[in-house]
Amino acid sequence: MASGFNREVAFMSIFAIALSVIIFVAVSYALFFTVNKFREDKNTDAPAQFHGNNRLELILVVVPVVIVMFLAVLTVRSMAILNPVAEQTTKIDVLGRQFWWNFSYPETKADAGGDVTNGNEMVMPTKQPVALTITSGDVIHGFWAPNIGGQRAAMPGALKTWNVDTDRAAVYQGNCTQLCGGSHANMRYKVVALDQERYTTFLAAAKAYRAPEPAEGSAEARGYELFMKGNPATGALACAACHRVQGTTAAGAAGPDLSFFGTRRTLGAGMWEAMTPEHWEAPDAKAHLHAWIKHSPKVKPGSLMPTYDGSEYEVNGKLVKGGVLTDEQIDDVAAYLRTLKLPEEADYWNNTPVYGSSDAAENAPTPLAKTSSPTPGGKQ
Repeated sequence: MASGFNREVAFMSIFAIALSVIIFVAVSYALFFTVNKFREDKNTDAPAQFHGNNRLELILVVVPVVIVMFLAVLTVRSMAILNPVAEQTTKIDVLGRQFWWNFSYPETKADAGGDVTNGNEMVMPTKQPVALTITSGDVIHGFWAPNIGGQRAAMPGALKTWNVDTDRAAVYQGNCTQLCGGSHANMRYKVVALDQERYTTFLAAAKAYRAPEPAEGSAEARGYELFMKGNPATGALACAACHRVQGTTAAGAAGPDLSFFGTRRTLGAGMWEAMTPEHWEAPDAKAHLHAWIKHSPKVKPGSLMPTYDGSEYEVNGKLVKGGVLTDEQIDDVAAYLRTLKLPEEADYWNNTPVYGSSDAAENAPTPLAKTSSPTPGGKQ
């Protein structure tokens, strides 16, 4: 058990269960002993009659009180260990929205402005407590990564603090635990725990990061223009209106931060995962990214990302007609997204084992549901 939080909870749980078993056995023994000793076929005479027994009554009151007080002291002790946020603790802000997560590092200001932020993948150090400040931008969500600690509600308009930790460098799974809409089960994230040296390298690179400028006339440059401006002639909205990319004018907050998209190995908050080094360059990864950009709500029900095939999608209960990008234009946008990478030495996925997986077969990508090009303007 790599998490101090989990070890403390396990200690309390095991102790309480063990004490309950002892009490159950003692009470059961006393019950069956009394029933057997004083049953009618062994005692023909009427038992002695008495009214009240001060010693017995005192025992029956004092013993439960002592047990409850003892458990209360242990509980308060555990709360004192788990709840406080130390001044020197690493701090991460967690924002949950339908149906994705943003993880910001308030103590690390990006050279390009704003907090260092990563979408759907939380990078944290090992062997020290990490203080999370959790909130929601819409409905109630539940933040839970079982390998690093317990769960906490993410509530709109409220800031909830939570301490997590782990002794083991690994990639862990996180999930939303509060039913929050059509893609509640698809609101996943990864926790990547690094040793202190690698974590420091990641933060330093993320702080200095600026999105690269694409070469003029390249597919990436065309994708950059579409990302920033969209295509007004066909009603295609600009990605920058909803997404932030560090070091550019893209500062949207309605969608997950895309600053390090090319380094990430998950798409759509865990709708698709790639654990291989080439990840986004693999043909199936390119196909999934293309399908995601083209018609995100079909891949992930409830997604508020606009469609780019001219079909309708639902926003706040109303159908809205999406814009149109050609397949070539979508590929250009995807090419630009793949360039948004941290330096190789700051790639937090490299050589970080996936918890619970021991071979490449278990780490194989999980494919998305196959998508087909919907009829423009049709309901999805």
